[in-house]
Amino acid sequence: MDLWVTEYQTPSLGFSCKITETLRNEQTRFQHLAVVETLQFGKMLLLDGMVMTTDKDEFVYHEMITQIALNSHPNPEKVLIIGGGDGGALREVVNHPAVKKGTLVEIDDRVITASRDFFPALSCAFDHAKAEVIVEDGIEFVKNQTAEFDIILVDSTEPVGPAVELFSAPFYKSAAAALKDDGMLVVQSESPFFNQDVIQMAFKGVQQAFPITKLYLASVPTYPSGLWSFTVGSKQYDPEKIMTRGSSCKYYNDEVHQAAFKLPDFVADIIGEGK
Repeated sequence: MDLWVTEYQTPSLGFSCKITETLRNEQTRFQHLAVVETLQFGKMLLLDGMVMTTDKDEFVYHEMITQIALNSHPNPEKVLIIGGGDGGALREVVNHPAVKKGTLVEIDDRVITASRDFFPALSCAFDHAKAEVIVEDGIEFVKNQTAEFDIILVDSTEPVGPAVELFSAPFYKSAAAALKDDGMLVVQSESPFFNQDVIQMAFKGVQQAFPITKLYLASVPTYPSGLWSFTVGSKQYDPEKIMTRGSSCKYYNDEVHQAAFKLPDFVADIIGEGK
């Protein structure tokens, strides 16, 4: 009998992968967590039935949520990651030569444990000399910081359950207060095809807290529609302008950095910047 795992990306659409084994299946204090072995993408982590990361395509998402801000900020010494318990964003952050400290705040310690157990390429940064890993509510953590970080990255699930407030205007204002005077914020803001409301919510919320707000795109095969968006807010620097250079990547490079901000008209229309 064939075994398949399906993420129901909308009420009318499912994304299915043939699997050979269920490696973990548990209900944490916050969400349902599963790790499965797929034939197409290798190991896959799911939270509440949604694909979070896979062996084969994780590099796209993790490079693109981190490298844009890391390379458009001239001195990204202190970086905060909210969520991202798989460790992929932290890996990219601590490998950047300008970074002196990367702090990851994850609410669910079982995500960190699952990554350590099954995703060595992601969890490799947890014990890095530059890394700090805190198990805590990221929303409350940010509220208690003032002018502390150069960059904040919000690597969250979609706005359901504990992640809902991470897409709110009050949270973005708290993040702005936690950033230095030239700080930058990046949030993952979902699919332009299926989550236009989330993009609008994130973009408008960030826009209220930052003088510079832009949307950029990347192609992540296992995420709904394969086209994914990120919203960046900046107090001072243009996120399209490359200021520093990090380590070499598999997806991100200077040309991709520039191209990611060139939006199709239908995407520009979502944020009210259409022609």
